[in-house]
Amino acid sequence: MAQSLAKLLTHIIFSTKDRRAVLPAEIRPRLNAYFVGILRQWGSPSILVNSVADHVHILCCLSKNHALARIIEEIKKGTSKWLKGQDSGLAGFHWQNGYGAFSVSQSNVAEVRQYIERQEEHHRKMTFEDELRGFLKKHCIEFDERYLWD
Repeated sequence: MAQSLAKLLTHIIFSTKDRRAVLPAEIRPRLNAYFVGILRQWGSPSILVNSVADHVHILCCLSKNHALARIIEEIKKGTSKWLKGQDSGLAGFHWQNGYGAFSVSQSNVAEVRQYIERQEEHHRKMTFEDELRGFLKKHCIEFDERYLWD
């Protein structure tokens, strides 16, 4: 092939450090927009970004030129720095060390978008911890509960 072609749709999930509910509702739309900008810079256009008080969901098309871990490092670093400058109460803000990343088929994009859009409603019934465990099981990812949280 004369050119490299790829479409790697990915649902990324990560939380605040210790899953603390520290992301104020009034900041989240701007935070989501900041994620979108960083993703664009790294060649990974977002389809949807939605944050809640203690975590974020990102649906994006991953760059074919950059590793997933590098992209996540850059979005965490950039948004963490941005958050610390938005509110004195966020001066010590940190994201958790790890993340979950799950492949999404093109035929499933609408369903994943709807799921991400409804996070506030979803988390009235389910904790972030149970949500992440469910994703890991659904995607057949083995994990050790002792090392899942930070």
